[in-house]
Amino acid sequence: MLHKINSLLLLMMTLIIISCSTNKNTKSIMEDKAIMEVTTFQLNSGADSKKFIIRDAEVENDFTSKQVGFIKRQSGVDDKGNYVVVVYWDKMADAEASMNKFMGDVSVADYAKMIDGSSMKMSRYAIDKSFSADDSEFVEIMAFDVKSGTDMTKFDVTNQRVETDFTGKRKGFLQRLTGVDVAGRQVVAVYWANKTLSDASLEPFMEAPISKEFMQAMDQSTMSMGRYKFLNMELTNKEKVVALLNSFNTGDQTPISYINPNKYIQHNLGVGDGLAGFGEVMQHAPPQGFKAKVVRAFQDGDYVFTHTEYDFFGPKSGIDVFRFENGLIVEHWDNLIEVQPANPSGRTQFDGATDITDKEKTESNKQVVKDLLENVFIQGQMDKIAIYINPTMYIQHNPNVPDGLDGLGSAMKAMAEKGMMMQYDKIHKVLGEGNFVLTMSEGKLGKEATAYYDLFRLENGQIIEHWDVIAPIPPKAEWKNENGKF
Repeated sequence: MLHKINSLLLLMMTLIIISCSTNKNTKSIMEDKAIMEVTTFQLNSGADSKKFIIRDAEVENDFTSKQVGFIKRQSGVDDKGNYVVVVYWDKMADAEASMNKFMGDVSVADYAKMIDGSSMKMSRYAIDKSFSADDSEFVEIMAFDVKSGTDMTKFDVTNQRVETDFTGKRKGFLQRLTGVDVAGRQVVAVYWANKTLSDASLEPFMEAPISKEFMQAMDQSTMSMGRYKFLNMELTNKEKVVALLNSFNTGDQTPISYINPNKYIQHNLGVGDGLAGFGEVMQHAPPQGFKAKVVRAFQDGDYVFTHTEYDFFGPKSGIDVFRFENGLIVEHWDNLIEVQPANPSGRTQFDGATDITDKEKTESNKQVVKDLLENVFIQGQMDKIAIYINPTMYIQHNPNVPDGLDGLGSAMKAMAEKGMMMQYDKIHKVLGEGNFVLTMSEGKLGKEATAYYDLFRLENGQIIEHWDVIAPIPPKAEWKNENGKF
């Protein structure tokens, strides 16, 4: 063990010596500016990633943050398990002093042991701006050499224009830092609110004229790029649910820890209660496993609800609702139906708007939808329907119903003629975030007990778009838990 630690520390010292051996003029410029220290590495094969994350936070709290000149420390990991630690220092001397102390501190030896020393690379860059992206959950770090013969004055102008002309205008952008090391190697660190918004900017960035001009100055053979989600960030309940559903695709076991192992109330009547019931379903997965593509996700207080395209014993459309207590999932409801062809207006069960807006109108929008169901669908006051639904803008995603109020009326009439009256008897939940509202209702479709999950999008106080998942409630003799559908 001691040999492995000494080898890692020797490598770290070598990296420091190499990074600092350059001409005096460049080094003096480095010493006058704040420093961004970037260390990338992989974990040893036997290291437990969960324990590493805990230990990493302790190292930051107990060691690094107490060093002279410390500004900020961030740790992250990419989709392939490559880690990064970024530390900002007041000046180069502070960074060097901290590393020298780290190398001789036995209290961090167990932390160093988790790291694969052969994979570790460390660089330090002088930066002109102060770090200010405290709310960031995601960072892109790109390092590269500039082509020989490049006019550096012009390059610096182009480099800054990337932010003013493109990146700074993108949704979710927080800060862009640029820097240079003692050898003249460049770095660009772009901080984003989250990975999703960073992903959305990748393709447009590659096509932007200023980006092409910027990249033409790079020596592409020297470029390295890392995209990291920060560790130790407190995930929102919505993010936990999305991670749990995405784990069907990745096999990542971490999101299972977001479910309370001692209290998990299951309302899917085909699944046993608790984590044991969830585990039993997973054990019966087909060889290719289950798949889940979260199309929409929302949070309302302790509830999270999602609209998801599943491959779950065949293609399915699903709406799931999760309830949290103290940051853990303790209850789950859902409705699932087969994926069907596009409706008469060419709409699918999944397409349509996804952006959440008007968060300040959440409660008023919930009231509009509740009034629609109570007054129109439960009490039968059909003459009031245009109060709640915009008659000229209504977009319909039900597989059998075309757009518009006329389309809804004709579809309901056709169903009635076949003895398939759509009956709402009770609203169990009304949940919302901004312009989206979900209702969970009980009723009948024809003579069959039915659960109605309706998702609405509103604009200016009226409903303009609708998705649903309508599924029969199985007879009690078939239930695998005693919690009921609602």
